[in-house]
Amino acid sequence: METILRAIETTATIDDERHLLLDAPLPENANGRVRVIILFADDSEISEEEWLKAMSKNPAFSFLDNESQDIYTLNDGKPFYDKG
Repeated sequence: METILRAIETTATIDDERHLLLDAPLPENANGRVRVIILFADDSEISEEEWLKAMSKNPAFSFLDNESQDIYTLNDGKPFYDKG
């Protein structure tokens, strides 16, 4: 049996104890279990340095430690100069 979901959009505040405080009351027929999606501004962007540090410790990239992966030299290719 397929569950039909209705959506109610409202705004809310997350307090210091991480409780969700709705700005408006819910409709009277809104009761029972619900799914909640919380959207908030992400003011923190990961820097390139942090990204590279995390990548260098990730075991998914450990194959790059193998010398057989060093197939290019500084003499390969053409220089790229960004004109932006």
